[in-house]
Amino acid sequence: MNFIKEFLYSIPIPMWIKVFLASMIPFIEARYAILFFVDMGMPFWELFIISVLGNMVPIPFIILLFRPIVNWCLSTKYFKGIGQKLDEIANEKATKMNKLEGWGLFIFVALPVPGTGAISGALAATILKMRISRALPIILIGTIVATFITTGALEIITNLTKVFL
Repeated sequence: MNFIKEFLYSIPIPMWIKVFLASMIPFIEARYAILFFVDMGMPFWELFIISVLGNMVPIPFIILLFRPIVNWCLSTKYFKGIGQKLDEIANEKATKMNKLEGWGLFIFVALPVPGTGAISGALAATILKMRISRALPIILIGTIVATFITTGALEIITNLTKVFL
């Protein structure tokens, strides 16, 4: 991740664009994009809003395009096994998560642990065959919660220590 951070620092573009781009990268997303740039002088809440918005940019594309890609895999000779495996996983997970409806997706996106987040949530929503109109707000709220848990709490603690110390 340091390579990505150093690369983004070296690009001669405005800071908000760097934050926006970093938040679109899988496994970095909004929560780590803020941590990359929090010491660069941009106010925390600007970082927060820009990173959440940047994190949401690829989500509709993932939701809309992942299923056709899986279907294409199923229709080809060489990728049929991959498509079948994805479909098998989808059907298995869909029955479990559909019982929880949107809460399962929300919890998956909102828990700030490796492998979860908006991009993984979009893939899960696609696998679960959720409509974009239902999945997108859930993923957005989950992203806001996860980003706040990882970085908002840090900002609050930092400001409190400045007041009391």
